[in-house]
Amino acid sequence: MSGSVFSPNLIQLYFFWALVGMCSYLLIGFWFTRSSAANACQKAFVTNRIGDFGLLLGILGLYWTTEKTGFVNFLFANIIIVLLFLRPVAKSAQFPLHVWLPDAMEGPTPISALIHAATMVAAGIFFIARIFKKISKKVLLILLWSQLGYMVSALGIGADRSALFHLITHAYSKALLFPGAGSVIHSLEKIVGYSPNKSQNMFFMGGLRRYMPITGTTFLLGTLSLCGIPPLAYFWSKDEIITKLWLSSSYLGLVAS
Repeated sequence: MSGSVFSPNLIQLYFFWALVGMCSYLLIGFWFTRSSAANACQKAFVTNRIGDFGLLLGILGLYWTTEKTGFVNFLFANIIIVLLFLRPVAKSAQFPLHVWLPDAMEGPTPISALIHAATMVAAGIFFIARIFKKISKKVLLILLWSQLGYMVSALGIGADRSALFHLITHAYSKALLFPGAGSVIHSLEKIVGYSPNKSQNMFFMGGLRRYMPITGTTFLLGTLSLCGIPPLAYFWSKDEIITKLWLSSSYLGLVAS
């Protein structure tokens, strides 16, 4: 992940992103004896390969164009932008390459927290903020997928700082929730036995706060933050994005609200 952040060029960025993706796929399929985990790993791999292929074509096209024509051909330049954008679309689980994200929960809980808060889905947002300073908001705003959609929308109107601020608050909020979910699952395993269908069943999870007060508190804080309740950080980052969308276009602000 550090290599993706500090890469000085697109070639190194592509290489380190491939390494991040490879590690993520292996972590998703950690419980490889489960058919659901193996299928989830395969789905994530295949979906993200579409984005990898687009990014590779975009890099090659960018190199060829800048060497030959210097972006005189604006149609080809727009095609390159779309190809480069395919990779963060897949990485950040944006429509229509979002199908792998729900199944990625098959890995262990710490791995789910890592993938959703710090590595794969966050890397796509960082890529857009780093590479695309000005890009058509019509392309970006089609790709709404939960809170990642807010970040992509902010990048679409040029609000880079707001998107990165929301990325940070999103990561901290998710980092509170995923370990809490793992704590509950492990506690239920002592009662229902080692069975993912039972230990991860929410119908068995009522009334646990009095037995797990610390987990209950962290879960409550993470949930309130994701709901955008002031004065928690998520409220400020989300409200800042919505405000800038309203200032950019009343229609965009209405859709985001």
